[in-house]
Amino acid sequence: MSTANARQAVEVYTKGIKAWFTDEKEAWVSATCVSSDITDDKVRLVFEDDGDQKEHVFESTLAEVDKTGGSTLPPLRNPPKMEYTDDLTNLSYLNEPAVLNTIRTRYMQHLIYTYSGIVLIAMNPFDRVALYEPDIVQQYSGKRRGELEPHLFAIAEDAYRCMIREQTNQTIVVSGESGAGKTVSAKYIMRYFATADDQESAGKKQKLDGNMTEVEEQILATNPIMEAFGNAKTTRNDNSSRFGKYIEIQFDDGANIIGAKIRTYLLERSRLIFQPETERNYHIFYQLCAGAPLSEKKEFELGDYSSFHYLNQSGTGTVLGVDDAAEFEVTQRALSTVGLSVQLQWKIFRLLAALLHIGNLQISGRGDAMLSDQDPALLITTRLLGINPTEFRKWIVRKQIVTRSEKIVTNLNPTQALVVRDSVAKYIYANLFDWLVSVINDSLSCPDAEKVSTFIGVLDIYGFEHFKKNSFEQFCINYANEKLQQQFNQHVFKLEQEEYVREKINWTFIEFSDNQRCIELIEGKLGILSLLDEESRLPSGSDQGFCQKLYSNFDNANFKNYFKKPRFSNNAFTIAHYAHDVQYEAENFIDKNKDTVPDEHLSLLQGAEFDFLKEILEKAAANNPAPTPENNKRMSMVVRKPTLGSIFKLSLINLMDTIGNTNVHYIRCIKPNEAKKAWEFEPNMVLSQLRACGVLETIRISCAGYPSRWTFEEFADRYYALVSSKHWDPRNKPDGRELCSTILDACIHDQDKYQVGITKIFFRAGQLAYLEKLRLDRFNECAILLQKNMRRFIYRTRYLRMQQLALSLQCIARRKVAVAKLKRLREEKAAICIQSHWRRYAARKQFLAQQQFVLRLQTAIRAYNARRAFSSMRVNNAATQIQRLVRGWFARKHYKAKRAFVVQLQSAIRRRAARKQLAGLRLEARSVNHFKEVSYALENKVVELTQTLTVLKDEKKSAVDRATQLEAQVRTWTDKYAKLERKAKNLEERLQEPTVPQAEFDVLKAARDELLTQQKSQNEKLKTQERELAQLSKQLDSQKEENAKLQKSLDEANDRISRATDEAEVAELKSQVAALKAQVSQVLHAPQRQRSASTVRGLSPGPNGLRNASPSPSPVKPLDLEDIKEESPMERSRSPTGMTAVLNRRARRNSSAEVRKNGPKSSIDYIRQAELLNNNKNPRPTSVDQFSAILGGKAGSLTGGIDETPEEEIQHLLQDEENLQEEILEGLIKALKMPLPSLQNPPQTKEIFFPAHTIGLCMTEMWRLGYIQESERLAFTIMDTIQKQCLSFTGEEAIVPCAFWLSNVHELLSLICLAEQNMEHEVFFKGTSGGRRSAGWHDFEKLVATIKFELQCLEDNIFHAWMAELKKRLSKMVIPALIEGQSLPGFITQDTGRFFNKILTGSSQPSYSMDDLLNFLNKVWRTMKCYFIEQSVATQALTELLKLIGVSAFNDLLMRRNFSSWKRAMQIQYNITRVEEWCKSHDIPEGTLQLEHLMQSTKLLQFKKATLDDIENIYDVCWILSPTQIQKLISQYHVADYENPIRQEIHAAVAAHVSGDKSDALLLEPVALDDITNPFEIPLPRQRKPQMYLPAWLNLKRLRRLTMLIQQEEAQ
Repeated sequence: MSTANARQAVEVYTKGIKAWFTDEKEAWVSATCVSSDITDDKVRLVFEDDGDQKEHVFESTLAEVDKTGGSTLPPLRNPPKMEYTDDLTNLSYLNEPAVLNTIRTRYMQHLIYTYSGIVLIAMNPFDRVALYEPDIVQQYSGKRRGELEPHLFAIAEDAYRCMIREQTNQTIVVSGESGAGKTVSAKYIMRYFATADDQESAGKKQKLDGNMTEVEEQILATNPIMEAFGNAKTTRNDNSSRFGKYIEIQFDDGANIIGAKIRTYLLERSRLIFQPETERNYHIFYQLCAGAPLSEKKEFELGDYSSFHYLNQSGTGTVLGVDDAAEFEVTQRALSTVGLSVQLQWKIFRLLAALLHIGNLQISGRGDAMLSDQDPALLITTRLLGINPTEFRKWIVRKQIVTRSEKIVTNLNPTQALVVRDSVAKYIYANLFDWLVSVINDSLSCPDAEKVSTFIGVLDIYGFEHFKKNSFEQFCINYANEKLQQQFNQHVFKLEQEEYVREKINWTFIEFSDNQRCIELIEGKLGILSLLDEESRLPSGSDQGFCQKLYSNFDNANFKNYFKKPRFSNNAFTIAHYAHDVQYEAENFIDKNKDTVPDEHLSLLQGAEFDFLKEILEKAAANNPAPTPENNKRMSMVVRKPTLGSIFKLSLINLMDTIGNTNVHYIRCIKPNEAKKAWEFEPNMVLSQLRACGVLETIRISCAGYPSRWTFEEFADRYYALVSSKHWDPRNKPDGRELCSTILDACIHDQDKYQVGITKIFFRAGQLAYLEKLRLDRFNECAILLQKNMRRFIYRTRYLRMQQLALSLQCIARRKVAVAKLKRLREEKAAICIQSHWRRYAARKQFLAQQQFVLRLQTAIRAYNARRAFSSMRVNNAATQIQRLVRGWFARKHYKAKRAFVVQLQSAIRRRAARKQLAGLRLEARSVNHFKEVSYALENKVVELTQTLTVLKDEKKSAVDRATQLEAQVRTWTDKYAKLERKAKNLEERLQEPTVPQAEFDVLKAARDELLTQQKSQNEKLKTQERELAQLSKQLDSQKEENAKLQKSLDEANDRISRATDEAEVAELKSQVAALKAQVSQVLHAPQRQRSASTVRGLSPGPNGLRNASPSPSPVKPLDLEDIKEESPMERSRSPTGMTAVLNRRARRNSSAEVRKNGPKSSIDYIRQAELLNNNKNPRPTSVDQFSAILGGKAGSLTGGIDETPEEEIQHLLQDEENLQEEILEGLIKALKMPLPSLQNPPQTKEIFFPAHTIGLCMTEMWRLGYIQESERLAFTIMDTIQKQCLSFTGEEAIVPCAFWLSNVHELLSLICLAEQNMEHEVFFKGTSGGRRSAGWHDFEKLVATIKFELQCLEDNIFHAWMAELKKRLSKMVIPALIEGQSLPGFITQDTGRFFNKILTGSSQPSYSMDDLLNFLNKVWRTMKCYFIEQSVATQALTELLKLIGVSAFNDLLMRRNFSSWKRAMQIQYNITRVEEWCKSHDIPEGTLQLEHLMQSTKLLQFKKATLDDIENIYDVCWILSPTQIQKLISQYHVADYENPIRQEIHAAVAAHVSGDKSDALLLEPVALDDITNPFEIPLPRQRKPQMYLPAWLNLKRLRRLTMLIQQEEAQ
């Protein structure tokens, strides 16, 4: 970098620009430049902190800046608009603080996913988020990466598409530290593959009803199993994976999941025997203790977890919010799903229980270890394992050393014995875990390996770990991360170089941080692992010796940067990993690496009686065969057992080979805070993880080359203003590439600072900052120029307005002066006139006042004298009156005193006599005998009532017995009647035979007449019995009335008792009355209960149905025939049984019907039921004569009045079933030309419904003539043909035919209901049978009920098939028309919102417009209107379509990243308004409710979002939107260049409303296109008269002739 370049880099720091400075708490803080001073070679930049106004000063020299390449300059901050980007590579300034700030900004908006090139950064929210619902899965299915918000599903979909497109294996690497969410992320990725429904891939099997295949369910079932056996609670994570796993999901050629395979790495065996404070052992142990049944707990001697040493060391046995018993059931179900039987599962649990008891072995002793023979844990353990307790105890406290000549047995000290005990437990559990993985693989893997075409691997592996004390497990984990980081760096570097080559630019090799040296340090020939294995094989090997070998072997210049010896420890070593320097404590390295079990214990376990234990050990031996012996220098055979380190190294190398042969996708999980608090962000912690996971290294690699890359359109759109407008004038149709070259030549003179590729322009670091400065300067110049001219215009306009105002003010002032002078002259003249008149008025007023005073004085004097004389007269008269009154008063007073004395004397005497009488009455009232008499009277009354009720009860019982006998007699007569009927039918059939002699015929005829007579007499007896039953019911009513009277008398008695004065007696009497009242109540209710019981006994179940049918998922609203009967002029008092069965149906069928009937209500119903039970499944054919008899002689009367030829010809036409059926099916259904719907020239009713009327005419005639079975075949054939005809149409072609036949089928149903009414009326009111039913009527009723039911089912099927086709067609229009369509002029916007992009590219119109959508709705509405479809059906159909529009459009808008702007909202609101106006104009007001979510979303996007009050207003107005939906719309709001970005505190306030509740869903439930669960409300039958109309253009000879004959017959 030359000095000019250094100056250019410094000049970017102008006043007002923002940059980043380091901070201990926040990692990086933002500051604003307040001054920039470049003097000679010195640079001084002064910044002011945006938070606490702290001053930051940067001082340097241009030479220093040039020497460091500008890396010492404060990192620049991106514009606020860029800080919300979802891809870190889109940042203008790509640096560490910018990355951290963008991730924090998005996290505060509850956006947990962010792209960083090929890497997806996933922040753990520690809260429930509505991002993984099935609807979200389907939204991401089939979408390219970048179309929707960053997500796990986008990475999974990208891997899936790459696998299909390139036919290569894929790997998704999920990494991160403990608690970052790796396990959950991997789980959701596997769930995505199992549940996503790919509609595009050829050969992909479609998922019916969203159901998964068995293999997919088994793959998901592995998650709870592996979590139970391999996960545990740690300090950082409640569900931490203590092993690494690589799951291969296998696909066939059609991209269908056919199997899976799991590989595990480095299970943390030490966790079984020890857990630090606040941590737990593996979940399965706690689940077993909490969820095992009592019988198994007793068998396995299980108790609470606190009773086991392996579980109670940490003091923590529960996890907040986790029910271990419920999780145990989940684990059991998952084990069953993958194919493990219940017996095998309990063998597993038995082994786990044995491990827990091993931990309870009490080993004591000071010098030598001791273990009691009667130790309970020892006995339980050996019993569960099936081994010898003596041998097991022996080799716990002793060891055997084998030499060449002998075996030496020595005692172990307690510490060594504990190690042996724990090693046995770890060995068994590790083998059990491996066996479980192998069993799962056997169950999941595809049996035919040739079917596996490709696979997608999901690697869920531990992240980089650095604790206060790091041991062998951390060493292996960090070694694996070193390998993965190397592969990641190489992959990123490879992609970087490939893009340079693809763009054909000149580039030089980019240096990147290669950690190969660190990997060689660990796995080299003389690396740490080799030295560890060497020390482990020595008999006297120790951790201290291992450390000394490390110190001596790596104390050289080659490893000084990677291996360090701690200053204050001789038993530790430090490795400089790519992420951090980690110090490892060598304690227990040797033991953990050996991880061996004594041979004595091994042989003891292998010979166990427990077959399951032997099985897992044998399988472990088969999977890990013993190594072949090696020849040493002394030619002796030495067998070396593989160490844990060497096994892990080998498996890791195999893993890297697998990943290297696949296309890799990366997900980096980040833990935002240590306390696991929801939505808390700790910058320093996140920054350290970004460094550890390689995200910042990716950015560094990118910055080493050309970090900034722009397409020509983006660059031209951003920086077109840096050149003259003649270069980008739209009228000149500028070329984007030439414009970019012009801009670059004008602004950047050093050709090395950028490279022009084929589709992009690549810039060195810092160049975009310089271009941004030039752009800002240019815009400032333009702004100043605009301000200058605007200010000139404003001030000149203001001057002209002031001049005009001054002239106007002068004119007004002069006019006002003249007006004031004129006013003054007028006032002077008026004053003189007023004075003269006032003086005259004052003189006259004074004269009149004096005159009035004199008159008043005279009047007063005269009045005074008169009053004085009158007063004297009044005093004399008053004295006379007073004397008179006083004298009278004295006389009256004397008389009253005497009278009062006499009255008082009389009162005293009478009071004395009354008191004596009252005392006697009180004594009498207190007498017990009085109340006893009252009580005896009441008891006698109650006894009388009881006796009366008993008599009534006996009479009722006898009446009921008599009724029962009569009903039994009725049933006997019914059976006799059925037998006689069958005999009569047999005789009739014999009569039809032509070979019967005349004499025999006469005998049979006489027998028939006799049977008819008997039948008539039986009917008369039935009527008599019915009358007797009516009389019995009247008797019951009279008994009720008598009971009511008794109750009333009881109440009157209670009233009398309540008036008693003695409280004690009253209480006693009340208790007696209450008891009697209860007895009376029992007596009163007894007849009712007996009557109800007899009614129940009298009921018997009716037949299950007339046809076999399967239930349908959608209920159909039954028809209400009573409404028809009320409007029909032919009123009748009952409805047919068959019709009742149809009306009460609850299911929809495709081809057959099930008619349910109520139980019999009377003896007549018993007869009907017996006839139905005796008949066959299908009604038998009835002859013409017999059906004429059914109709009461109507047929005979008709044929007697007309010629026989038409009747015979009608019969002949109907008997020609095949030809008649062919004409109906081909002419009326398949080849029918339906009248087109038109509101200008609407078709007539008969032109629409002639197929239904013609079919109904044929069926009615068949019924009239007795062709029951033929009519049934014809009806079902017609219904089947109509259904197939409707289902044959798809798309928009289905609108007219489906609506036409939907209306015709309902018309046919109405005609059949009308025909049934007419025939029933003729049979029961006009027939000769006197209203009595004939036997054949029930066959007809069953047939009509079945046909009506099937017609309703057909109507339901046509409606749902029609709606499915309408929805499929409409679903293609909704998004282009309603969301993408821009029909509002003046607010047209492009997806990018760029100015120059509008110049280069024209406005691309969507595939469908709002006119297309409204025309489609108009066509549907017009079709229903012209075909006379009921308003209820039309409303239901249009409401479902509008719901599809509202839900689809809202979900699409919610997931689109670039449509959340106020301009787009105005366009969408305008489109919604057009739909609402259409609904109102077509009388569908409820349809607008389906668009409420979308309407409120558009209001939200247009509302102001500057303050917290604005946000509260949004929540008030958008009441129907959930907090998650509001947060989603605001977080992805697209800010225009002229708008201020939404502040961070606004985003935080919106995110605070999201509660994480399960009901707070993001997307609305989608409308299924082929959903048939929504019930179809079948309208009431129409009131139609049969029409005999056939269009002239129809060539249907038989039907036309049949119509003419029927018309002729009716005319006669």
